[in-house]
Amino acid sequence: MNDYASEPIAVSLTVNGQPRTVQVDPAATLVEVLRDELGLTGTKIGCDRGACSACTVWLDGEVVASCMTFALDARGKKVTTIEGLAQGSELHPVQQAFVEHDALQCGFCTPGMVMSCAHLVEHNPDCTLDDVRGAIGGHLCRCGAYPNIFKATLAAAAEVRQRKTGGGRS
Repeated sequence: MNDYASEPIAVSLTVNGQPRTVQVDPAATLVEVLRDELGLTGTKIGCDRGACSACTVWLDGEVVASCMTFALDARGKKVTTIEGLAQGSELHPVQQAFVEHDALQCGFCTPGMVMSCAHLVEHNPDCTLDDVRGAIGGHLCRCGAYPNIFKATLAAAAEVRQRKTGGGRS
């Protein structure tokens, strides 16, 4: 055994509403644990250095790059991934709008984009185009689906506003 090897450490966290405990290497990132230990492969590894935002998740309700977050830093926290955004078979309004507005092409950036845009509309359903641009400012879409992502997010914000005023979808 290598003198530099570290013993795995138990990490307890809540992922998509489910309490989970995993044994992790102290240097493991949150995205590695989500994908490799928990089988949640919706969160993508793009650049693996925090530059593309494909790995975006919510950590205690805040947007984070999971490739830049140590799994140990998620101890005792709530993690929401793209798999946990829908409520049962009902897609989150942003997920639904991405489908309706063709806001994806290859789909690689889509989970991270959806997580950032969903965070925006949940916290600011009166968001503007500039707000959407700001929310996805760190995201890289190589396909150039940005115009449809903007349309989808603004449509989802309108849906969230409508739901909050009691006029949700029928």
